[in-house]
Amino acid sequence: QVQLVESGGGLVQAGGSLRLSCAAAGRTISTTAVGWFRQTPGKEREFVALLGGGTYVDAVKGRFTGSRDNASNTAYLHMNNLKPEDTGVYFCAVYRGGPVRDATAYDYWGPGAQVTVSS
Repeated sequence: QVQLVESGGGLVQAGGSLRLSCAAAGRTISTTAVGWFRQTPGKEREFVALLGGGTYVDAVKGRFTGSRDNASNTAYLHMNNLKPEDTGVYFCAVYRGGPVRDATAYDYWGPGAQVTVSS
């Protein structure tokens, strides 16, 4: 098993940047596809990006980039030019197979990190 914990969220003005971290424990994620999702109240979790697959939702292409640091067993989501509609709780999870944009294709979800973008 693997345990994931997100960090790096916060409040930022529109146009600003944040870097979310997804720290893994229990096993290495150096060769694991890690997905990022976000959720706002009353809505289902929305796919954002898949690290290892280079897939991004259209709304964040050119602004968000995934990376990883194998030494610290951590995945990152670099978010630039943030917009108010990027506000939400961001989750990372391990991709186990199936439709990339479907949350049911992922396991070992972290607790999430709140990102709030003010206009």
